[in-house]
Amino acid sequence: MKFKYCTILLGVLFMSSCKENLEIGVPTFDVKTAKTSYKAGENVDFDITGGETHMISFYSGEVLKEYASREGRVIDVSKSGITGSFTSSVQLGAQTNQLAILASTNFNGDYSSVAKVKAATWTDITSRFALGTGTALLASGNKDLSDLVVAGKPLYIAFRFLTKPQAINGLTRQWFIQSFSINSNLKLDNSITLPIVDQASAGFRIIDDNANNAAKALSSVSATRVTLQGNTYLHPGLPQFNQNDPIFDPKNPIYDPNSPLFSATAKYVPFVPFDPNSPYNDPATEHWAVSKGIMIDKVDLGPDRSTPLKGLPNPTISKHSYIYTKPGNYKAVFIAANNSIDGDKTVIKEINLTITP
Repeated sequence: MKFKYCTILLGVLFMSSCKENLEIGVPTFDVKTAKTSYKAGENVDFDITGGETHMISFYSGEVLKEYASREGRVIDVSKSGITGSFTSSVQLGAQTNQLAILASTNFNGDYSSVAKVKAATWTDITSRFALGTGTALLASGNKDLSDLVVAGKPLYIAFRFLTKPQAINGLTRQWFIQSFSINSNLKLDNSITLPIVDQASAGFRIIDDNANNAAKALSSVSATRVTLQGNTYLHPGLPQFNQNDPIFDPKNPIYDPNSPLFSATAKYVPFVPFDPNSPYNDPATEHWAVSKGIMIDKVDLGPDRSTPLKGLPNPTISKHSYIYTKPGNYKAVFIAANNSIDGDKTVIKEINLTITP
């Protein structure tokens, strides 16, 4: 019993000793400059005391590098107007006037059918943009869309695609829409573009009433592209209607796991003959790619980020040099912290600087 008591006591003393070793003190940290006014392009030397501190980071005070906006930066753009742009290219087929670009502020967000989409009021804005004429992507131009904005209402952008019967009008074309963006006319610091939505965040969806039949559109949406293409023109000359094609033979060795010609990706599909009476062989079709509702009121740029100057394994620093390129008043902020698993102790130092031309 005595031995057990001694063991417990030693354990308590050891844990107490470890806890004391883990305790950290407030950093002895300071930053000074030789003066508070510098010229743009001049080197600003920040002299650092306590540069052995575990972690040191720096906010220059410039736009997007301000300590005051470390939790986030949201900018009101509701009265600034907007521009829109994208790039496009086209290939295959021969049909003309298949693609239109439209905008609406009273679409109710029901993407369930083409009829539901068309029930909204849409403004045709196709003529505002330059459209691709070949396989090379063509910039549409950055066009003003401010007249489309209605305060408090979301803006929807749509690409409408019409396919006429292909036997007499030629095959449908394939369009690619990329680099779609809507930006505020307001410029942060008179130079930084404020993006409201881009291709990835626009949330385009394909609305196709024929999605579950043989006249399904060949369109798709990815994070970087909207692909627009009409349905396949079904006629007896297509390979899928050639009953003698070996792919329709269930004894084809590509389906036999014991054959050296076996293909694990080959899936046997029974032959279905061409139906000359099917209404889906060569119909006139219409489908849309419609964006999410885009609110034109604010831009959330997220938090301003600091520049890390030192981490725990890095050597002591005694100076940080920085160059401000634009005249103005800046609040440079240094954050120094000592860290352990029990927490951290932080010191913040600010220096107000005037940068002259």
